[in-house]
Amino acid sequence: MSSPAMTFDERYSVIRSRDPRFDGQFVTAVRSTGIYCRPSCPARTPKESNVTFYATSAAAHEAGYRACKRCLPEAAPGSPAWNVRGDTTARAMRLIADGVVEREGVPGLARRLGYSSRHLTRLLTAELGAGPLALSRAHRAHTARMLLVGTDLPAADVAFSAGFASVRQFNETVREVFGMPPLELRARRRRPAHAVGGASAATDAPGSIDLVLPHRGPLDSAGLFAWMKARALPGVETATDTSFSRTLRLAGGPAWFQLRVDEAGHVRLRARLTALRDLPAVVARARRLFDLDADPIAVDEALARHPEVAPLVARIPGIRVPGAVDPHEMLIRAMAGQQITVSAARTALTALAEALGERVDGFEGDTVLFPTMAAIAERGHEVLRGPAARTRALLGAAGALADGSLTLTTGDDGPEQRAALLAMPGIGPWTADYLRMRVLGDPDVLLPGDVAARAGAAASGIPADPAGLVAWSARTAPWRSYLMAHLWAAAPASRPRRPDTAPRARRATAASPRHPIPTLENS
Repeated sequence: MSSPAMTFDERYSVIRSRDPRFDGQFVTAVRSTGIYCRPSCPARTPKESNVTFYATSAAAHEAGYRACKRCLPEAAPGSPAWNVRGDTTARAMRLIADGVVEREGVPGLARRLGYSSRHLTRLLTAELGAGPLALSRAHRAHTARMLLVGTDLPAADVAFSAGFASVRQFNETVREVFGMPPLELRARRRRPAHAVGGASAATDAPGSIDLVLPHRGPLDSAGLFAWMKARALPGVETATDTSFSRTLRLAGGPAWFQLRVDEAGHVRLRARLTALRDLPAVVARARRLFDLDADPIAVDEALARHPEVAPLVARIPGIRVPGAVDPHEMLIRAMAGQQITVSAARTALTALAEALGERVDGFEGDTVLFPTMAAIAERGHEVLRGPAARTRALLGAAGALADGSLTLTTGDDGPEQRAALLAMPGIGPWTADYLRMRVLGDPDVLLPGDVAARAGAAASGIPADPAGLVAWSARTAPWRSYLMAHLWAAAPASRPRRPDTAPRARRATAASPRHPIPTLENS
């Protein structure tokens, strides 16, 4: 059941060394004990003859194994493989994490991926050892464990927050996966909560949750907060040097979350939800936004092999590529920022949200939901300013998203998504590839026409012309998105204004000295 990326011997070497970098990338099932563990489990290393490796905990569940009570494999970060890979399995895993199976069932997941339910189940079972229902159940079990050990929510609230349809189903799943009933699992919790990757001891209001989001270090949190602060839309988002919060429109109603890093270096998520069942979607989107499933040590080691990039990696270890919490919103933000500065794009988008967004209460200073695509398509012309062609293109994209003629999700096939975007008026290669980087989390995207990246390349001794940059960057695959992040950060304050193959753009005045802001089609 192990992935072709690593051999049995390589995985066994990992568990012998108890290397925590591989936590979440596979699990170790031990036949003599009937349990499965994360690679860094402190227990005695089992004999090779007793070990089976599985790509997911769901596969171990299906094979009859229970989660280890000592190392808590369900508390590990997610696997970076689902972003590195762009195949059907990876797309399915991203959609399952976003709660598609809970909302639409296996037929809905299969429909999004272009398969029948039966064929998708066969495909995932052959690849991962578990079908979509089992994978979704494992995801619910992970969320339930996180809430049980870290909050004082009643068991029934935990059940529905984790996405279970009934308390009975919740009790049965927790007992089967962890070998004990929910209340016994809660009784074993440790304090403080961050010791198990869980949540705070209490919540501060009905529908409010406080969780720790596991991640692999190092983490360039300063760069993430700087990125968010430069783009935050007042009313929709609030960003400081140490925190970021925003509203969201989810299946159960309006929601809000805040991300910050505590004194111990843990990423903390506070969330307020209209419907507790939306919690898994909030967690998945917050993790995507801060790229928390990345393997920064692997990325840094690969990039640092190249003398031109090594100083950049040493300067900013653990750099992240910000994701997107809403693919539709991400496209509108990218298109609204074409050929203008980040500051001007922020002004235009703030006006759009203020005029067309829905007002919400109870989410601290964030009081507006980003407008729906239907609202932008119908009334965007009343608010948007600038070139008429850009406005028409943006309204056309919003209308296509609203009527379903254009689909844009985290589970899209990369080349198909790019082709669909390029077929839309007003969307060029920069925007299509930028969406692939931000929405799909593709770690291997290069934007050779980006003026800031080219300036950073020139400052770093890397060819700065588009063709030269494309050729040179091939050696950094499959991590070219992270190369882009380093080049943006390396761009000097006084950089060229215009790439040879992109529209004219002014320098962003809101650029941070550590993380200059990309100047073209910003979002």
